[in-house]
Amino acid sequence: MGNINFVKENKEVIAANGGNLRLLAMQNGIDIYKVWGKMMNCGGYGQCGTCIVEVTEGIENLSPRTDAENKILKKKPDNYRLACQTLVHGAVSVITKP
Repeated sequence: MGNINFVKENKEVIAANGGNLRLLAMQNGIDIYKVWGKMMNCGGYGQCGTCIVEVTEGIENLSPRTDAENKILKKKPDNYRLACQTLVHGAVSVITKP
């Protein structure tokens, strides 16, 4: 179990170990997509890069970056993740739509 703190939304969500960050956000009413992403996202398959979040605390409590993330986020800071590819294993704070 871990808590996900969504910084901009000032909302905390309890996550089961191994929960998918994108799904947990959506299930709890957290909007992770900008305008374009709302219309043209890949549905969580790690192909579009529209669900980027910035991890501000607890990056060690997330699954390692996937190959899809390494490809899409190669020019982004190391603390940027694709929510659809990220599994939560402990407490973490994220900023949506960085």
